[in-house]
This record gives sequence, C-alpha cells and structure tokens, in this order.
Amino acid sequence: MSGGAAEGIHPGATIHASAIIEPGARIGAGASIGPFSVIGADVTLGERVVVKSHGVITGLTRIGADTVIFPFAIIGEIPQDLKFAGEATRLEIGARCRIREHVTMNTGTDGGGGVTRVGDDCLFMAGSHVAHDAQVGNRVIMVNNSALAGHCVVGDDVIIGGLSGVHQWVRIGEGAIIGAVTMVTHDVIPHALVQGPRGELDGLNLVGLKRKGVSRADITALRAAFQMLKQGEGAFVDRARRLQHDTDSDYVRKIVDFILVDSDRGFLTPS
Repeated sequence: MSGGAAEGIHPGATIHASAIIEPGARIGAGASIGPFSVIGADVTLGERVVVKSHGVITGLTRIGADTVIFPFAIIGEIPQDLKFAGEATRLEIGARCRIREHVTMNTGTDGGGGVTRVGDDCLFMAGSHVAHDAQVGNRVIMVNNSALAGHCVVGDDVIIGGLSGVHQWVRIGEGAIIGAVTMVTHDVIPHALVQGPRGELDGLNLVGLKRKGVSRADITALRAAFQMLKQGEGAFVDRARRLQHDTDSDYVRKIVDFILVDSDRGFLTPS
C-alpha cells in the first residue's frame, strides 16, 4: 500500500498488512479489508464495507455502505464478452448486500450501456454470477451457482434457485421465483413461479406474496388474471391488453405493463 493509495483511505478504515490497495482506491470510514485481498485503483468502497480475506475488487467499481464480500469473490473484472475491447465501463453495487464465496460480477460493455448495476439488500450465495450489463433490483437472492447472462433485467424481490441459468436479455419481473436447476430463456412476468429444467410458467409465487403482506383481494385478482392469461382467447399479449381494462389491482397492472413493453426474448406463458 503506497502513500498515494493512503490518500483515498479514510483513517477509520481497517486494512490488513497483507492486503494490496492500489493507488487511487477510495475506502470509506469503518471499512475493513482482510488478509491477502486486492483493491484496484478505480474502486470506491462505501462506509463499513467489509472485504474478507482473499477478496478481489477491481475495475471501475463502486460498492455501497455495509456490504460484505466473502473470501475468493471476484468483483469488477472485465466482461466475458469477446466484443469487449477494453473500454471504460463500470459496476455499481448497492448497500447492505451479502456477496458470498466465489461470486463473480463483471463490469458493463459499451453495447449494453456501459454499466452493470446491483441494488440494495441483495444476497448472492456461493458461486453465483452476474454478467455484464445486467440490471439487478433490490432484495434479490441468487442461490448457489446460479447465473445471470449479459443484459438481463431482474426486478425487486426476485429469488433465483440454485444451479439455475438466465439467458441473455431476459427480464424477470418483481417478486418472481425461479426454481432450482432451471434454464430461463424467456421473460418472466412479475410474481410468477417458474420451474422445470426448461423453465415453465407454473403459477404465482403465492408464498412470496403472502410473506410480503399482499391483501387477499389483490391475491384473488392476481389468480384471476393468471387464469385469463392462461386460458383467454387470442395471443398472450392480447389477453394482457384485455386485462388492462378489467382490473383495479395495482399488482395486476404491473403484470400488464410488463407484458406490453417490447420484449427481446418473448414471454414464458402458462402451460
């Protein structure tokens, strides 16, 4: 750790003697950097961020307050994209996230907007991966060895099960749950339950809705909306348009709005 690096380190931060802090890194008050960790020159760590032993934080990466990064996570490395040519892109991670062992998160690409974003209060279990240009909401949980491909958009309160993969450009609506060992190749409507080796839209995430305290009236409206999407006349998008005029539920409107936005991948539809 050189004197140049020390200029960006708050005096209240704790740095292990074996850690490598490159000149230019900025480390906030109360942060803790463990043994044999590496913090790159363009990294900014917020207040009370903890990097445990052997963590690598590199690239143009900003991490919010109270986030904890566990051993052998590699955060902010370049994208796994052959089109990437070394352009300056970044990774932004919110506050109070838990990033467990061997997690990898990459910076963005010019072709995808230049930034990978992760919200607040997320949990990334061991071995999970967030690829370039992904946009991840708040309170998202990625279970062990699950992976998001490039350009994915994940809403708030989503759970992605262990060993599951999400295809590039896929959107997952808020409150959805993806079962374990599932490949998701099309957009997932909000509050959906997806499971099976080739992900199938199998119902609503009723457990998640009840835990969130959603009213009985809204859950009833969501059940009715799902049945209309499943069995109504016309194409999936046409069914959603009819719902637009037949509901007073904000939860159903969110599903309708999600479907009526242009989709790069199409939608998982009820079997």
